[in-house]
Amino acid sequence: MSVPSPVQRLRTSGVVSLEGGDLGVENNVWIVGDEDSAIVVDAAHDHEAIARALGDRELMAIVATHGHGDHVNAAVDLADLADCPILLHPDDAGLWHRVHPYQEPDAPLLHGEALVVGDVELDILHTPGHTPGGVCLYAPGLGVVLTGDTLSAGGPGGPGATGRHPSDLPTLIASIREHLMGLPGDTVVLPGHGEPTTVAEAAEHLDDWAARGF
Repeated sequence: MSVPSPVQRLRTSGVVSLEGGDLGVENNVWIVGDEDSAIVVDAAHDHEAIARALGDRELMAIVATHGHGDHVNAAVDLADLADCPILLHPDDAGLWHRVHPYQEPDAPLLHGEALVVGDVELDILHTPGHTPGGVCLYAPGLGVVLTGDTLSAGGPGGPGATGRHPSDLPTLIASIREHLMGLPGDTVVLPGHGEPTTVAEAAEHLDDWAARGF
């Protein structure tokens, strides 16, 4: 599935620590903007690789869709390198501090507000469930929504894992229904892991995801 040209995907890999041990994971880092400026959505694993992908563009902000380590572990180093702010929903401050205990995010992401970079406007949608402060970023002009771990492709994909506190599947399903399923069906879903899908394709699986219970 093609991704609109103002959006660039970079894949980065790393290791996250869970209760059962270390787990290798590949993340999507999304760079949104134009030839002069950009934002980075989910600075994962490798700040130098992200900086190389940005090239000469000015980095306006690093946006975290949520506070899990594999989505924020390169944020501080990248922000220091680029001298830019880090944005996170305040309800994920506790998760953020597990990764970066001695540094605060610079500004809050709040539902109903918007970020503008180049000619792209990104509407902030608070979609709790995977984490309390999970957000999605909807770009109506591009017909895309960046969903982090709120929603990924069908089949084995779906809502982000909710097996560990403070995740909650009913809350996450309600967030998806309320804030994502009302978007146009051909809206391209750009997730934090895996391949893009569309809102219409995801809608076909939503009842199954809700029933599976995790």
